[in-house]
Amino acid sequence: MDKEQLENLIKKDFGLNNEEIFNKLFLYFNLLIKKNESLNLTTITDLEEVYIKHFYDSLLVSKVVDLNSRISLLDLGTGAGFPGIVLKICFPKLEITLLEATTKKCQFLQEVIDTLQLQDIKVINDRAEEYIKNNRESFDIVTARAVANLNTLLELSIPYTKIGGYFLALKGLNYQDELNQSHSAARILKAELLDIYEYQLPMNKGSRFILQYNKINKTNPIYPRSYQRIKSKPL
Repeated sequence: MDKEQLENLIKKDFGLNNEEIFNKLFLYFNLLIKKNESLNLTTITDLEEVYIKHFYDSLLVSKVVDLNSRISLLDLGTGAGFPGIVLKICFPKLEITLLEATTKKCQFLQEVIDTLQLQDIKVINDRAEEYIKNNRESFDIVTARAVANLNTLLELSIPYTKIGGYFLALKGLNYQDELNQSHSAARILKAELLDIYEYQLPMNKGSRFILQYNKINKTNPIYPRSYQRIKSKPL
């Protein structure tokens, strides 16, 4: 698929028609490819692959929750900005916080934000178990894509989620084993699994799953523990 075909696919499947969105996505793509030479941001660099496996994949979040209002979203372990920057470009009313522990990736994210002149989006260079100290239960939605196993993700993400808010875990085909090992973590952290959404990426580029959790009560402030504790003794 060429650029125009890829844009038409996104327009059709997500109802996005503003040309400024697609201008910014293409600029984002070019920045990603340019900086990837030195920063190793992604192994996916082909135009079609980036648009489908990164952009389209990130936009699947909009099929699970309504992103057209002024809600706060934390993208935990955002990496090169997926899904957070893609969602901000396409749903500008969102108030987005990009949380990333790697300084060079944060510098790239800030360059993207500045170049695209995105508003109401900030980059935090910190670890999830540290940033939580002043941001507990502060976000309507928390997302995480390809960051860690589900029981680890739950402990890092649920404490950030407002009561009544959602944590969305973006996963691939192997999510079931992770899910089987994470039921106690969800219970301890006061979250419940609402639904599992399955999607097929275009051009036979794979299956994607979004696990939607609802925060039902306050999480005990002892969580999240240190990352070493999380890894050595999962919930």
